[in-house]
Amino acid sequence: MSEQQADAYKEKFRPGTDPSLDSEVEAALGGMSMDQILAQSPQPQEGSQQSEAAAGNTRKGKVIRIGADEVFIDLGGKSQAMAPLVQFTEVKVGDEFEFTVDHFDARQGVLLVNRKGVITSNASWDNLDVGSIVEGMVTGMNKGGLELEIKGMRAFMPAGQVDLYFQKDISTFLGQKILAEVTQLDREKRNLVVSRRRILEREKEEHRQKTLAELAEGQLRRGVVRSVTDFGAFVDLGGVDGLIHVSEMSHRRGRKPSEFVKVGDLVEAKVIKMDPQTGKISLSLKQASADPWVGADTKYAVGTPVTGRVTRIEPFGVFIEVEEGLEGLLPVSEMSWQRIRHPSDLVKVGDTIKLVVISLDPEARKLSFSLKQAGPNPWATAKEKYPLDSVVTGNVTRLVDFGAFVELEPGLEGLVHISELAGHRVKTVGDVVKAGQEIKARVMEVDPNARRISLSIRRATESAPAPTAATPAPAPAKKKKRPELKGGLDWNW
Repeated sequence: MSEQQADAYKEKFRPGTDPSLDSEVEAALGGMSMDQILAQSPQPQEGSQQSEAAAGNTRKGKVIRIGADEVFIDLGGKSQAMAPLVQFTEVKVGDEFEFTVDHFDARQGVLLVNRKGVITSNASWDNLDVGSIVEGMVTGMNKGGLELEIKGMRAFMPAGQVDLYFQKDISTFLGQKILAEVTQLDREKRNLVVSRRRILEREKEEHRQKTLAELAEGQLRRGVVRSVTDFGAFVDLGGVDGLIHVSEMSHRRGRKPSEFVKVGDLVEAKVIKMDPQTGKISLSLKQASADPWVGADTKYAVGTPVTGRVTRIEPFGVFIEVEEGLEGLLPVSEMSWQRIRHPSDLVKVGDTIKLVVISLDPEARKLSFSLKQAGPNPWATAKEKYPLDSVVTGNVTRLVDFGAFVELEPGLEGLVHISELAGHRVKTVGDVVKAGQEIKARVMEVDPNARRISLSIRRATESAPAPTAATPAPAPAKKKKRPELKGGLDWNW
């Protein structure tokens, strides 16, 4: 029985208040005094939360849960504790810290503790020293930094001491409770300067040492992208920064790291190299994911129809992505059955087009496609569709010095030579036709093998020549025999 319970018991059953209960009280006490009963009451066992509630006791504990304002700590055995969340700059379940006992909360049945070294409820000008850790409420801001209130004491935190990295807008801390270290103290002038950055630096170093001890090549580690440069991205693995070089960003082709990640992204990367002497850590995003080229030889066999997205356009062709990290080339020669000046005349970045695989080399990671072979070949039936001397209609696609190209149907172009543009002498092709103009022309020649059709505008209005019977060639004239003169001489003809 506790002392509080005994007092309550005595108050309820005080002799004289109810004569009928006197005998019951005497029987309950068994002739013993209240002091004797209390002396025999069970005392807190060593190791229980009550016995460990002495203020100032130091215990090591592990974080088991994080609440809205408190962190729940396992002190070992059946002992649990709570610490204010504000005393942790970075914390996650499983982290271990040292704590100082404040008191035991009987109502909640839990120890209330503080991070070791933190002065909370009893902070004053008398017990503070340089290096003391205190809690403070941010109450104001000026050009130089933040103003804090610490148990009735005013303190100042320079802007450069607010965070590990430069903060453009420190007003986000207004109204927040933060943990800080005393860096300057003048009791007479009541000047108090504090730093949050020092605590963050110390904790980062602790995390760094712990992370370095756990890191090993080949591991998959999660981290937060801290900065992005032209050559790669730096990832915070927990107090330790690793570099993902641009070549290790993705199986996809990319020119800049910013095409793959941005500051604040949570990524999972593979540790591919560590240098214990310099502390440099190399990471890879692409090695942390499956290689899309594995099995590509069966998935993208020659002749397989595919759908891909245009990622890049070059003068020699177009790069097509058929799945993330698997890209191939569509050569300009395989884009159309007709001649084109530049791939951008047909497609633009982002277009989705249907293709057919024409070559694959998984070891060299090369894949090529054809756009024109994904559809019918218009030249296969050109001779039947456009017989000689037939008059056709088409659109002028482009002008060159020697004539004009005319599209008769998609993938099928013919040429009107400059000499066949008009019945008179033409100085410049543009004097007769313009690009985009619809014209009528007569088919003069069709050569499917050479993929060539010759057209004539000037003969489009002429009637087709009627077929005529073949005229036999005239017999060769007989040579006259030269007369011979007497004496063996001949005439000079």
